[in-house]
Formats: sequence, C-alpha cells, structure tokens
Amino acid sequence: MNLLKEKIRSGAKIRGSLVCLTDPCMCEIMGRIGFDCVWIDTEHSYMSDRDVLCHLNAARASNVASLVRLPQHDLTTTKRILEMGPDGILFPMVTSLAEFNELMAMTLYPPLGTRGFGPMRAIGYGADDAKEYVTRGQLDLCRFVQIEHIGMIEELEEIAKNPYLDGFIFGPNDLSGSLGEFLNVFGETTMTAIRRAIEIARRHGKCVGLAGGFDEATIRTWSELGLDLLFAGADWNFVYSQGKQVLDTLTKQM
Repeated sequence: MNLLKEKIRSGAKIRGSLVCLTDPCMCEIMGRIGFDCVWIDTEHSYMSDRDVLCHLNAARASNVASLVRLPQHDLTTTKRILEMGPDGILFPMVTSLAEFNELMAMTLYPPLGTRGFGPMRAIGYGADDAKEYVTRGQLDLCRFVQIEHIGMIEELEEIAKNPYLDGFIFGPNDLSGSLGEFLNVFGETTMTAIRRAIEIARRHGKCVGLAGGFDEATIRTWSELGLDLLFAGADWNFVYSQGKQVLDTLTKQM
C-alpha cells in the first residue's frame, strides 16, 4: 500500500515536513504530530543508506507517507533507495528535458527504462511476487522532480507529458538563484516563474508542491498558490526554535 499515491489519487491536500537528522524517532514524531508525509532528505543531510532504511521503517510504523529526496544525479544511491521501497522519490536540481529523461529511466525496468533488477524491501523481502512488482508494482512509486532551475521550466511542457511522473515540487531558493536573484524567493521574477510552471503542470494533470519556511506568513504565501503538497520546516528547525524559545523564557525568569 502506497500511502502517498493514495493521498494523491484522492485529491487530498498533503502537509509535510523535512527529516534531516539521522534518528528514526524523528519520523515517528512527525507521524505522531499528524503530518501527512515526511520528506527524508539525502541531498543536504549526512544520512547513510542505513539511516534512510530506518526512517522508512519508522514512517511505515507511524502510518505516515514517505518521500525520499535523492542526491543529485546519483545512479548508485537511486538504485539503493528504490530497493528500500519508499512511497515516493524526488530528484533535485534537474535542469533539462534530457537530464529528466535519464533520471526517470533509472526508476523504470526495461522496456520502459534502464533500472537494474534487485528489489528487496520493495517486495517485502520475498513476500510479494517479483514479476508482479516489475510489471505493476513499480508503477505505484510516486515520482517527483524538483523545479530549482529556470532551464527546467523552459522545457516543462515536454517534461510534464511523461506518464510516469506524478508531479513537481518547487525549491524556491535555488530557483531564485538561477534567475539571478538568489534568495529573493518572493520577488516578482521568481513568483512569476513559479506561477508559469504551475499553470503548465496543471494543464498536464500533475501535482504541484513546494518546500519552504515554517513561519505563518511564509506558509500563508505559499498556500495561496493552491498547492497540492506543502512541506514546511524540518526536524532541526523545530528542535532549535522550540529550544531557543524555552531558553529565552528561562533566561527571563532566572
């Protein structure tokens, strides 16, 4: 059962947060809080493959959907994560149609793609039929690409035609950098590019998401775009901000 795919098919709004720290308790806590999806990050964090597997097990036990952001264009890591059976994967920093096609092929078995055979957790370590997984099960995986470069938006019409792609997730910080206005994510140039990409994605029936900050004003601004998925903050954000707030209170009282 793919929790993320079910939520997408039902048209539900998906509210999530990033998990970057290695302890799988972080996924459990996110599930207990009530987030719909945890974004397990391997692009900017220092997680090992073992850490990712533990997070996926914790997410499943907590009944929260899992999305793993892969390292940039890394075939070996992509294969290993696929064999772990996440609900979804996310390719970061895609800049062109040609790169997108190569990455998507990594996720699909021949004749649809170039993925090598070797599923493990993805087939319950043998509990599920491997041939059934190859023919149908592989299509349950949610496939997302991150829009972080204007080059991808320029070719988005063609990219969005791919039938195995579930949707796009914006990385507004890097997108603004590709537009010459690094970190000016709410500037007119970046916001215009985002709205243009959303319009294209919608015409092709693709989901649209974004990962941003976690203060109320930022969440409100992004939610006004009518997104399907919104990821706000990360585990380390929450630990630091709440810890700082408690320390400030202690300092005032003592």
